[in-house]
Amino acid sequence: MRIRTLPPLLLLALLATSSSAVQTGEEPKKPEEEVLVGAVTRDAIEAAVPRWVESEVAAQPDAETARALAAVEPGAEVTVFLGTWCGDSRREVPRLWKALDEAGGTMPFAIRLLGVDRAKKEPAAAIAENGIRYLPTFIVRRGGSEVGRVVETSPNGIEKDLLALLTGKAHGVLATRDDLNAGEPKPHP
Repeated sequence: MRIRTLPPLLLLALLATSSSAVQTGEEPKKPEEEVLVGAVTRDAIEAAVPRWVESEVAAQPDAETARALAAVEPGAEVTVFLGTWCGDSRREVPRLWKALDEAGGTMPFAIRLLGVDRAKKEPAAAIAENGIRYLPTFIVRRGGSEVGRVVETSPNGIEKDLLALLTGKAHGVLATRDDLNAGEPKPHP
């Protein structure tokens, strides 16, 4: 019986193409999320990062609060700083989108989405101007002045916290982070 061996070049090619995960016992790396920076749209995020659509489908915002968002006094602006790569952003922003969809119709406030890079340095001017440290950050303004913001993890559900800021029932920083909640308590429904 004759044992056949592989030619040396074929053997090298097979070894070169084998996964480093097999050689090291490590898990294979997942492909990185696409990083969208600057002004972005919901459609662009959903197209670039399908996991956001999955998060939206799984979200369960409060239906009554969602409907109340459609009835707030017109004229506010909500600016959302987010990372398409960021798990907190992927949890909070799609939940808001689902709440807005459930509210139906045109909202009486504007929503602006800004993608931030992984280093949280771009878009530099907008980050510096708004003091962005954590993502996501939802900033509510009326008449050009900041009313308040929800930072990183919404304490009561993003639809409830935004409604409180939009109606004036809350102001300042709403967050679960201790380093952001220093100072006087903020009224909330």
